[in-house]
Amino acid sequence: MGQFDPQPWKDPPLAGGLVALLDDVAVLARAAAASIDDIGAAAAKAGAKAAGVVVDDAAVTPQYVRSLAAERELPIIKRIAVGSLRNKFFIILPAVLLLSQFVPWLLTPILMLGGAYLCYEGAEKVWAKIAHHGASGAGEEKVQDETTLVSGAVRTDLILSAEIMVISLNEVIDEAFWSRLAILAVVAVVITVLVYGVVALIVKMDDAGLRLSQRSGAVATFGRGLVRAMPVVLTVLTVVGTAAMLWVGGHILLLGTNELNLHFLYEAVHDVEVAAHDATGVLGGLVGWLVNTVASAILGLIVGALVVLVMTLTLHRRKSKAAAATAAATTRADGTIPAPPSRAARRLDAPTDRAPLG
Repeated sequence: MGQFDPQPWKDPPLAGGLVALLDDVAVLARAAAASIDDIGAAAAKAGAKAAGVVVDDAAVTPQYVRSLAAERELPIIKRIAVGSLRNKFFIILPAVLLLSQFVPWLLTPILMLGGAYLCYEGAEKVWAKIAHHGASGAGEEKVQDETTLVSGAVRTDLILSAEIMVISLNEVIDEAFWSRLAILAVVAVVITVLVYGVVALIVKMDDAGLRLSQRSGAVATFGRGLVRAMPVVLTVLTVVGTAAMLWVGGHILLLGTNELNLHFLYEAVHDVEVAAHDATGVLGGLVGWLVNTVASAILGLIVGALVVLVMTLTLHRRKSKAAAATAAATTRADGTIPAPPSRAARRLDAPTDRAPLG
């Protein structure tokens, strides 16, 4: 009888166990890949539904950097983009997920408040343009520092991003909580990169045109055309951005009133939209959309004008009175404003509450 060798029965189970482990890993990898594919497809679908607001966001942002030096444009856009990501991940995403999970009925009123703020922003810009005409408006833009510009842009982004995320949420509301979280996180990153990437390209097109204009032939001609066109493009984007604020804000209010069972506004716009669609044949889809858009913008302008009126009669008037009182208190009888005391004078006037030395 030969000596017993344990090797023959040890090797096959080890190899079989390794094969089984690799097979399990492959199954898990396929499941993860399928899950990623599902999340990607759902994110793409949800983002597509919010495409209109994405365009608005891209149109609104360039107006915040148009008065800056060229070398400060990209840094400011980067700061706004970082603020946008903070808005989405630290404020909007937790809020919409928690609200949709526990108090979904609060989403509509909160979104309508944001829509009213957008209407106010748009109407205020329209009023500033009417009241100040060109030169003074440009002067007001120049006195704003970078922190003020970034803060204003991030506040506006908060409303537009909230609209994007809520629209996206509505498309995946039937998914499980963690799937919703993953999908909305993907939407947040992709939309932010897309919007601010496009904005960066828009505001740097004149620099690209300047470089091209230093070459020869058709390339130089194209570059000079870009340089001449960009001021016009930025002006058009400013107008489009203001109109977008009114449109998006009004549309939020229009949909919100309908969801709150105040149907008369929504039904009136819907009836006109359907009539325009049916009367224009193959162009019905475009014409119907234009009717809805114009109606939303008109509603936004009306609501925004009312908010501007209320703010002017209350908060702005109090600020004006406080500023006037401060100016009057610091103005001499002869109408001149005294200069601040010198450092030496301040030292002489300072109280001496310490005992003399010696």
